[in-house]
Amino acid sequence: MRVTSLAEADEPRFTGLAEPHRRELHVHCYRMLGSFEDAEDAVQETFLRAWRRRETFEGRSTFRAWLYRIATNACLDLLAGSRPEPATGGEVRWLQPYPDRLLDELPAGGADEPETAAVARETIELAYVVAVQHLAPRPRAVLILRDVLGWPAKEVAELLGDSVNSVNSALQRARAGMREHLPAGRQDWTAGEPDAATRELVRRFTDASVATDIPALSAMLRDDVRFSMPPTPGVYAGRDAVVNNWVEDGFEGMKGLSGIPTSVNRQPAVAFYLWREDEGAYLPLTIDVLRVTGGEITEILTFHADRFPALGLPDRLPADQGIPTVSGEHDGLEHP
Repeated sequence: MRVTSLAEADEPRFTGLAEPHRRELHVHCYRMLGSFEDAEDAVQETFLRAWRRRETFEGRSTFRAWLYRIATNACLDLLAGSRPEPATGGEVRWLQPYPDRLLDELPAGGADEPETAAVARETIELAYVVAVQHLAPRPRAVLILRDVLGWPAKEVAELLGDSVNSVNSALQRARAGMREHLPAGRQDWTAGEPDAATRELVRRFTDASVATDIPALSAMLRDDVRFSMPPTPGVYAGRDAVVNNWVEDGFEGMKGLSGIPTSVNRQPAVAFYLWREDEGAYLPLTIDVLRVTGGEITEILTFHADRFPALGLPDRLPADQGIPTVSGEHDGLEHP
């Protein structure tokens, strides 16, 4: 049923209309901001603004499009207040992963809903999100509204209070910026669900990591592999630089690891736990998100243990769980 007016809507009715859009709005804000937590704040602000301004909705657009307009402006306001400059040098220190279990909540979209029809694997992968963060806020909004949501240039211009020519110009600049920051040969790694070879590579990566076998890990890396650990500063490019960083950090001497294969941002990942004798259990350590190209690991993004709750990962593993395979929501890889 098309919503034509909200002027007389009470809070329960408004909530009933708005809540079904929460997840897709959160994904939209996540693309804009690169941070799961900031996206949560932006969605809360969106719902608050929408409720307070409900009488301004007159049905000239869909209720969903109206919410997207508010959410986009909430993100632009947040960016103006907290991040005066976009990311540089391929480094996004505020980057956070997005759990696949929550992406699975998005409704199956129809032809009239480009966003829900295509959570667009390629536009939720971390490489895309990182590249977007290198764009200035308004071109970033234009790119996402036009290329991800499929909005006409006229509607984007109305939202931003700009001309259609300005929007088209901003889109061309944004697309050029994305080409500059996206990995080369990107179409080679957006083929869909991990195949058997990728699953096997993730298994070997997990085993070698638990064994702290750096030579075995090194053999899985492509020459131009990149490694970073947001929010810790620094991006390491090239196999030698990545391996040297691991050696300098004393990774070879780390004992008592356990790993769970999983997936985030529609990419293979491994959550690592470290044995704690005083707890009698393995406790969260880090999660490695992998980009795999042509059977080799081309990027590793490592996130800290504070991301485990949002990702729905266990807060501990029992002593008898060496290298577990977890079924259900934690395991995005189809294990035999």
